Amino acid sequence: MANDCWNQIGVAGDRSCGELKIVIHCRNCPIYSAAGRGLLEREVPEGYLQQWTDLLAQDGSAQLGYPSQGMRIESVQILSVVIFRIADEWLALPAQFFKEVTQPSVIHTLPHLSNQVFLGVVNIRGAILLCASLQALLDLETTAERERDRTINPVVYQRMVVLERQGNSWVFPVDEIHGVHRIHPDELREPPAVISKATATYTKWIVSWRNKTVNYLDDELLFYALDKKVL
Repeated sequence: MANDCWNQIGVAGDRSCGELKIVIHCRNCPIYSAAGRGLLEREVPEGYLQQWTDLLAQDGSAQLGYPSQGMRIESVQILSVVIFRIADEWLALPAQFFKEVTQPSVIHTLPHLSNQVFLGVVNIRGAILLCASLQALLDLETTAERERDRTINPVVYQRMVVLERQGNSWVFPVDEIHGVHRIHPDELREPPAVISKATATYTKWIVSWRNKTVNYLDDELLFYALDKKVL
């Protein structure tokens, strides 16, 4: 553009234009406004419309200059889990299954039915729900050191969690609950070939959290085992 004075002596140049004291900024100057109108009112170059027609007919990747074939941009699905502790093990399950975290309630055993895994039933807000021990199912042991921590650490509270999956609700006692944690898929690691106790059977992924190893449990297998052992 021949008379682009705003780039020479205006706000984009050396600001030597005497009109700046009056108009403050080039956009308030009639010369700048006239140049803008002239740009919009100019004749369309030959082939301009066809060029834009061809460009808009391409997919997004081609418009950006990338090859379109075989190129897909996939969104990363962040996983939301609830991290909790039973005995000495930190565990995780998908947050979508957690319906409630409550204080421990009285467990009512059922004659000839209750065992190490199936503890009985509990009353949660008027609803009678099945209560099971993940500690027994996963064969987790509490060390003497952890027992001492339980008695002297006022921050650690035992809780009961209510989980629901495919219409079936279960209550599990837990020794400590951290809360919801978001996991990027890249953080998931395959479990080692050998994990002590029955935890290996139910561990789907391993996650590092606060310098601790968390066993991300296979919820499908876990609930299947409970149904098979109890129902």
